[in-house]
Amino acid sequence: VLLQHCVINQSDICKAKFIGELLVPVAPFDQKSGRETWTVAFAPDGSYFAWSQGHRIVTLVPWSKCLKNFVGEGSTGVGPQRLSRQNSEGGTVVPVGDPREHTIDCGDIVWGLAFGSSVPEKQSRCVNIEWHRFKFGQDQLLLATGLNNGRVKIWDVYTGKLLLNLMDHTDIVRDLTFAPDGSLMLVSASRDKTLRVWDLKDDGNMVKVLRGHQNWVYCCAFSPDSSVLCSVGASKSVFLWDMDKYSLIRKLEGHHNDVVSCEFSPDGALLATASYDTRVIIWDPHVGTVLLELAHLFPPPSPIFAGGANDRWVRSVAFCHDGRHIASITDDRMVRFWTIDEKSPKAIAPLINGLCCAFSIDGSVLAAGSRDGSVHFWACPKGIASLQHLCRMALRRVMSTQQVQTLPIPPRIRSYLSYQDL
Repeated sequence: VLLQHCVINQSDICKAKFIGELLVPVAPFDQKSGRETWTVAFAPDGSYFAWSQGHRIVTLVPWSKCLKNFVGEGSTGVGPQRLSRQNSEGGTVVPVGDPREHTIDCGDIVWGLAFGSSVPEKQSRCVNIEWHRFKFGQDQLLLATGLNNGRVKIWDVYTGKLLLNLMDHTDIVRDLTFAPDGSLMLVSASRDKTLRVWDLKDDGNMVKVLRGHQNWVYCCAFSPDSSVLCSVGASKSVFLWDMDKYSLIRKLEGHHNDVVSCEFSPDGALLATASYDTRVIIWDPHVGTVLLELAHLFPPPSPIFAGGANDRWVRSVAFCHDGRHIASITDDRMVRFWTIDEKSPKAIAPLINGLCCAFSIDGSVLAAGSRDGSVHFWACPKGIASLQHLCRMALRRVMSTQQVQTLPIPPRIRSYLSYQDL
């Protein structure tokens, strides 16, 4: 019966469409460690794609032009495209105001990347500020880089100019995330077991140190309304923080190994965490319950096996902006596309030595970085979201699970709005 179940599930899985890749020049020294693409990121406005291509270099590529090259717009070429990223200084002349490709030498190995954009009317959280070194405009776009030496550097995306050099961490800065509300509040996660909150509108002053992790912190992510921060790390830890009070809300228990990646759904009602225990868990962050487990090994391994070395470590997880699709990267040389209403992948694709992934802003493309410094791109499986799902997302953007549970509506609808039918 179990074998029949596996065969049926495999027959329903399709192969994801590969559309292109970005490659870096290969040199003999590139065979050594330090060339990994630890992070990929899309700008909030969709203008740029950035990736840490190894050896302290970050490359910024205009996303619309990159995508046109992949899909072969205006040409007769068919199939995926390969673009070798060279120094862009000697390229064709780009009109002023248009995004152009350029590289940034960060001075050390880059582990974390994050884009941030400002909203001028959003005030700094600090008080009695009479002078600022920087005044961010409406079109300001920043790139934060977390480095091997514990520093966080802030760059102007359009000019490549270094704006701030934040120094307080004592070990590798593994991940970075900006608050989505345009306040330019930045959180850094480090191997020094802490998270640090920086206010870039106050010239990068550190606002708070969040302590609680007993080991390395691998990843952090803001909820869409910027009120909650999730941080994950070694020793099975998943923490939720109140970012108004800078206090711990709760710890989520359920993983059997290090937790290395996390992301909220676009409506904030779901939280996905990826672990070396071969699973992605979908949580309700409002009440701390497990709603769904996405297994990458069948049958599911015992806690002892999952807690040790295995070939199914999940390296990264990403939520698509449609709120329905999830992508995961694992050590079994596969990238998987899931939907929140199914326990088996909807599509799969081969990927050797994958490390990280992120969806484009419109959710149509998944980018995945690998150990050789390259980035691979796939088209996200297409599907039309139901009106029910769109209404659920609209409601959950403004209502917590506790508020939904008090609504005078039929239990079946209440269960659907609470994602308890997953």
